[in-house]
Amino acid sequence: MEPFLVSARKYRPLNFDDVVGQSAITNTLEKSIANNHLAQALLFCGPRGVGKTSCARILAKKINEKELGTSTEEDYAFNIFELDAASNNSVDDIRNLVDQVRIPPQKGAYKVYIIDEVHMLSTAAFNAFLKTLEEPPKHAIFILATTEKHKIIPTILSRCQIYDFKRITVTDMALHLGKIATDQGITAHPDALHLIAQKADGALRDALSIFDRIISYTGENLSRQAVSENLNVLDYDIYFAETEFMLAGDIPSSLLVFNDCLSLGFDGHHFIQGLASHLRDLMLAQFPATISLMEVGEETKQRYEAQAKKTPPDFLLGAIDIANHCDLQFKNAKNQRLLVELAIMKIASMLSGGEKKNRDWTEVSASPIIPSTEFKEHTPKKVIQVPAPNTVSVELEVETASAPVVDEMIVETASAPILEEIPIAKPIPVNESTKPTLNLEKKEGVSGLSIASLKAKKAHNEALKNKVQVDSPIIEDPFTEEVLQKYWNDFVEKIEKEGQKIIASNLNADQPKLLDNFVIGITLPNDTMKKEVERAQSGVLDYLKAKLNNHSITLKVSVLETMDTKYAFTSEEKFEKIRSKNPAVDVLRQSFDLDLQ
Repeated sequence: MEPFLVSARKYRPLNFDDVVGQSAITNTLEKSIANNHLAQALLFCGPRGVGKTSCARILAKKINEKELGTSTEEDYAFNIFELDAASNNSVDDIRNLVDQVRIPPQKGAYKVYIIDEVHMLSTAAFNAFLKTLEEPPKHAIFILATTEKHKIIPTILSRCQIYDFKRITVTDMALHLGKIATDQGITAHPDALHLIAQKADGALRDALSIFDRIISYTGENLSRQAVSENLNVLDYDIYFAETEFMLAGDIPSSLLVFNDCLSLGFDGHHFIQGLASHLRDLMLAQFPATISLMEVGEETKQRYEAQAKKTPPDFLLGAIDIANHCDLQFKNAKNQRLLVELAIMKIASMLSGGEKKNRDWTEVSASPIIPSTEFKEHTPKKVIQVPAPNTVSVELEVETASAPVVDEMIVETASAPILEEIPIAKPIPVNESTKPTLNLEKKEGVSGLSIASLKAKKAHNEALKNKVQVDSPIIEDPFTEEVLQKYWNDFVEKIEKEGQKIIASNLNADQPKLLDNFVIGITLPNDTMKKEVERAQSGVLDYLKAKLNNHSITLKVSVLETMDTKYAFTSEEKFEKIRSKNPAVDVLRQSFDLDLQ
């Protein structure tokens, strides 16, 4: 059985044409070799897995191929030296390298030194390398590779020709993975390859490692669902379904989709970030010029275009803003699930308007019905207040022409403050000579259509308010001092756990005592503690009133007389203290006309 060779090694580029996504750099290097304009020190920098070391090896090979006129590895293998600066980063390692550089190659024109992870060299090693890097022998070429250019000292950077490698795009990576899948006889869905490319974050080596892992899991059929399950990412279908529910204003179904994601092991932050990205792609899909910015497969791109056609741009803009705000606030939220659910409910309510106000949410439909995407205008309503039928009888005699239009009539009764809306479909023309008349059968009713009736209604409301106040006595359940001390200690322990240690210490200075008329008394050592407790007494009283079921509790804070001693700190206070003990001091001050300092 042959040992398994990972794809990152098996498909390592052997020529510049095989390098993925770095055409600008590879073309420059090829032309430099062809025109003999190659610098003696090159620095390849960029993120991991984008082809720096591979390009360095290809370049070393091409240099000697041009001189030798042959492409066999035996002809140039002895002229290439690779050094790992991560483990050979001392001054002695660089001195050994410098000693080897002086020896010319036995065959070929150049000796190529590839130093990988060069940023790991110590400062002393960099300084020992400066002179050789600036003026190397004619037969020596240095190729330095690093992922962190900012860690290299400026004197080294100034001596090198710098090539910045870029992250490989999702499209280029997906195409390369498709070629490898075809070479291995694997059926791969384009969306599955795009998911792998997105997960790799611009690093082709990571993409190949993920590809090998998933092939071991799925076999010869690489589907999008298998990739989503193996990579532990949320599938596109979840966000498409979530958006459908939100467009329909179906809040319960939207929350259930989020709950399903949580049950699969995903956290709320992952969900809201994916939702924001999905809404962003929907916004891009609405404009032909920006569709190319979407890094998804062709089949998924068509689904985005279809959903974008029935999604209003204003809805997407507001939804993206809500999702982004939730993303920013997630880490600081104490109830993170509620934060995400609130964002979902806000988005799902954006298109509901007035239609969903009276909707029965007891039943959740399996498939949402997409409402019209037109936004409704809500105009202010004219309201006329009239008494209940059992209080006043009103007759409106209407015939023609220009009476003011009444959009809605709201009937309010004296016995129940519930407002009932009675819409009137069409305005009724009224003749100017004929105006509505009122026939009041009971004088004590409140009509609300004249100044006298408005005064009567105000007096009636005042009477109702006074009646409510009389019928609502203050709760004053009795309690014992032992029960009081128990809840007092519970409150102190509660605020101490919340971090309010100073006020907890002040409240712990004395046990409360029950005085007359539900007055709670405590005695503290000094005025400072008294002021602190008085500032926080509202929280103490609210807690005790709720626990003891007594709303007449008050708190009386006093200071120990023996502890409340006046100390002298200023010059005047010190002088007064001395004069109280010896009045002759004041005589002495007046005699010599002395001033206090």
